[in-house]
Amino acid sequence: MASEQSGAFIRNIAEVPWREFPNHFGGALSKPLVMPETAGSRHLDYRISMYQPMAHVARHKHQVQEQIYHVLEGEGLMEIAGKNHVVRKHDFIFLPPGVEHAISNSGLVDLVFLVITSPVTDDGKIV
Repeated sequence: MASEQSGAFIRNIAEVPWREFPNHFGGALSKPLVMPETAGSRHLDYRISMYQPMAHVARHKHQVQEQIYHVLEGEGLMEIAGKNHVVRKHDFIFLPPGVEHAISNSGLVDLVFLVITSPVTDDGKIV
């Protein structure tokens, strides 16, 4: 990892281990690339996720956080406010606060997507 005193850095994705976060099931893995614990970020949580077929995250909503999902590979189902939508490569999803959602891999290969969340906590407090 190359870093500077300013806090800026360059890191290769292979340096970051996969994790299965709470309420993620069946091989729903993420690499926490930029978040307070890994990068000292105050406003952004940036992850790459890889869900194996049938993997999913439990339906949930955020109080103050906004999220963007950007699908890189595979296909799955994105549930937004009780309605399922097929998502695949090059689709991106914007989720404002208060919208119930879930994503699952309904395809035959890994579903790979980026997740950008701001702010980093759902209580509105800046880290």
